[in-house]
Amino acid sequence: MANTNLNRQVIDIRTSSGVGDISNEVLRRWTDKGYDMAVKEGNYDRSREHLNFEIVNGGKVVPVDKSRPLDQRMAEMLASRGIKDPNIGRKNPNVRTAVQFVFSGSHDRMTELAFGNQEVDFEAKCGNEDVQRKPEIEQWAKDIYNFVARKFGEENIISFVVHLDETTAHAHCDIVPVNDQGRISYKDVFHGHTKPEYKEFILQLHNELAEVNRKWGLARGTSKMLTGARGHTNESYRRWLNQECDSLEERRDNLQKAISDLNKELTTAMTKQKSFTTMIENLTAQKESLEKELQPLRELQKNGDAISQEIAQKIQDLENRKALVEEKLAEKEAKLSSTAQEIDSLRQDKEALEQEASELAAKASASEQDWAHSKGAVMNELLAGTMMHEFTSCYQRLPDEAKEVFSDTLLEQLATDGNHVATVALALMCEYVEQATSIAQTHGGGGGGPGGGWRKKDDEDERMFARRSLAMARRMCRTSGRRKKM
Repeated sequence: MANTNLNRQVIDIRTSSGVGDISNEVLRRWTDKGYDMAVKEGNYDRSREHLNFEIVNGGKVVPVDKSRPLDQRMAEMLASRGIKDPNIGRKNPNVRTAVQFVFSGSHDRMTELAFGNQEVDFEAKCGNEDVQRKPEIEQWAKDIYNFVARKFGEENIISFVVHLDETTAHAHCDIVPVNDQGRISYKDVFHGHTKPEYKEFILQLHNELAEVNRKWGLARGTSKMLTGARGHTNESYRRWLNQECDSLEERRDNLQKAISDLNKELTTAMTKQKSFTTMIENLTAQKESLEKELQPLRELQKNGDAISQEIAQKIQDLENRKALVEEKLAEKEAKLSSTAQEIDSLRQDKEALEQEASELAAKASASEQDWAHSKGAVMNELLAGTMMHEFTSCYQRLPDEAKEVFSDTLLEQLATDGNHVATVALALMCEYVEQATSIAQTHGGGGGGPGGGWRKKDDEDERMFARRSLAMARRMCRTSGRRKKM
């Protein structure tokens, strides 16, 4: 088994007003063109798609059911229990009716669980048809499914799909947050009425999941709530942002090209449709004309009147011409039907790509803002760090009478105990009062703590709360008995 010290569990939690937008991706309900685009833009390997599976009621492992989209499953589940979807009928459906979990772990360990020691080519995105799914990944998935079922109710699980066709094996689990009164309420189920309650609930959720993952060699990582990070160091996060912006821009360009190509295909298909329609109209007119010419001749035949060989031959020729027209007509109608289906498929693909492009544009904009902010943060961090280092160095060389000028100021505290002040301030910003108090007291602070009820005020922005947290941290880190300079 891979070293547990190096392998960490992963859990991502998101909310949405439904599951329709993610259904095709989770279930792989794509057209061939859609799948080709997904493979081109993402890390999907179609040769491993057959390894994906679902966990259903009772913890049974079954193939992925593509016939029932997730929004249909959710609607059927709510209807069977008489639960009202609060978004139905809303002009802007913004109630959080679905919670989307992604469960995974470090790449090496998840690969070991999914494929054992088999050779898997993750770069080629093809050629892995002979790779087999190992029973360990199924058992891991069952354990995670049972964990979710115990925590949130098996009856509230919309789907639990495990993907083995991407770079790292992972499970998508979608649930409806139903409270004890049988109503959809994200805040009730996830203890989200106050920020401290919610943070405590999520931290406990991570801890409980770690107990499940322990047997699979996946340890609990440091919570993002404690670090304020995204699972990266500051430097690696900034590198990730740079790469993310480049990647998003490339994906956006590829999507625009794909949409342009689809528009060309649509134009061609619609031209064909118009052409076939015109041909059908002309052939139909020819058929009617032949039928009109044949009708009196058939009447002569039907009445038993003697007809000349010439008329008989004419009837035969007209019948042959009519049969040929009908054959061409059937052929063109079949082609028209096929073209109509092609146009419908192209339009669906185009709509899906345009939706993805719209979402990508929003994501790219957010990432670019993050990127710009990260550059500013780097410069601010550098300036602050340099000033602190230089002042600390100069402060130590000052005579005592000169140091008295800085007595009990922030500059003095930063020069003598800067790291602890910053750590306590950060803990207070995260509303971890006990940890902040413990850190301050452990390092000689005697200024007391903020007491109960410490939290960000409703009328405070982040900067105001940070300033108040820093002021409180200074007080808490002040040596006991030291008098504040006026």
